[in-house]
Amino acid sequence: MIVAAAGVVAALVMAGCSSGADAGRAAPVERQSAVGSPGSAAPSSEAGGASIRKPPPVDPAWPRWGFTHTGVSANNVTERFERNVSGALARTPMAQNQHIMGFGALNPEPRPEEFFWEDLDSRTDFMLRSGGAPIITLCCAPDWMKGGPEGPTEESAWAEHLEDAPYPEHFDDFAKLSAAVAKRYTDVKYFMVWNELKGFWPDHSKPADIKGYTELYNKVYDAVKAVRPDAQVGGPYIGFDSNRTGKSALRGSWGVVNQNVLDAFDYWFEHKKGADFVVVDGASLTDAHELLPDAFGALDKFGAVTAWLRDRTGDLPVWWSEWYFVPEDGTTWAEPMRLAVQAVSMMEFAESGAATALYWNPQAKSGACRGCMWAPGTGALEPTGRLIGDFAASFPAGAELERVTSSDPRVRVLAQPRRLVMVNTTDRRLSATVDGERVDLRPYEIKWSDR
Repeated sequence: MIVAAAGVVAALVMAGCSSGADAGRAAPVERQSAVGSPGSAAPSSEAGGASIRKPPPVDPAWPRWGFTHTGVSANNVTERFERNVSGALARTPMAQNQHIMGFGALNPEPRPEEFFWEDLDSRTDFMLRSGGAPIITLCCAPDWMKGGPEGPTEESAWAEHLEDAPYPEHFDDFAKLSAAVAKRYTDVKYFMVWNELKGFWPDHSKPADIKGYTELYNKVYDAVKAVRPDAQVGGPYIGFDSNRTGKSALRGSWGVVNQNVLDAFDYWFEHKKGADFVVVDGASLTDAHELLPDAFGALDKFGAVTAWLRDRTGDLPVWWSEWYFVPEDGTTWAEPMRLAVQAVSMMEFAESGAATALYWNPQAKSGACRGCMWAPGTGALEPTGRLIGDFAASFPAGAELERVTSSDPRVRVLAQPRRLVMVNTTDRRLSATVDGERVDLRPYEIKWSDR
């Protein structure tokens, strides 16, 4: 397993595509974000006010891009299918994340000190075999830690209680379980603590129980570091909700971040024992499924939140554990548009200096699977998987970004010294001059080019 992990680093260095790139040399484009007192007016977030800012220091071999394994993944279909997906992913190594319970993993500790590792073993083995940079999310908690019975989790409990937080009297037990995970999976260096404040924030119109979460986080942090001083631990894995209006210190044309989120983050950051990176998630749309001012303009939120976090934390690496850009109200887009919006969202992460962005992969065993990274029937990479792989190959965390202009602002561009990507953000054909070359783009086309 150690050999496999070393191979990941070597492959990622080769995938960088930029000569001598390192984290200190990268120069992402930063857009103006609205950071001020609650209710303050928002400065413009248009690209014309862009400035150059270096990203936080990270391992230049870190892929930046990756995905989270969900309920169905490549390891629980057939052996042949697993080999197909593993081989496809290994061509461009990327980060891969797995939760310890739920999302494809059964209860890891059905009774105190009685462990069931089969599912986690299977997922972590797959991550390594497929060349992944493995990550583990320390969530969710066994039933007996949150008022349920001992023993394997019952079917009803998965639906009703998976997202319950452990009771305070079991925080130490969850920390011990987290330490056992870190001690067992020594090839895994990165650990995210909990998921979206599950159980700590039932009503987002009210403040979260961030004090309770921070107490749990600190116990987990200490326990993991005690058995694995080399482990990298981050939190608070909080969702940056936004609305059309409201009083908040962070706002833009894309909306207004829930002030309860900012207050919770500030409390955690002030009272945490330590953190090697910060973790958040969120959607470009508002809680009411609005895309402000439109599907592409709403993506500015990702850059604005990343900038706010970097300013707030002294430039700790910022991880987006999940990100969403399609309304969940039954809205459907043609695949070219969906991919174009996803590509521009990834440009926002790169330009603002986010260290990691993990795609929540909606996999299925059969049938249609919209947005899946690989085909349920064959395991071949789908356009989404190829898109994430292309970004991992050309824009890892250490890639040196260069400012490249387009004669038409509707064509978005991200460039490094040897490669660039262009996205037509309209539903019509466009011609533009990019990097001194004339290019023709179909509606919503994503085009890669060497320089």
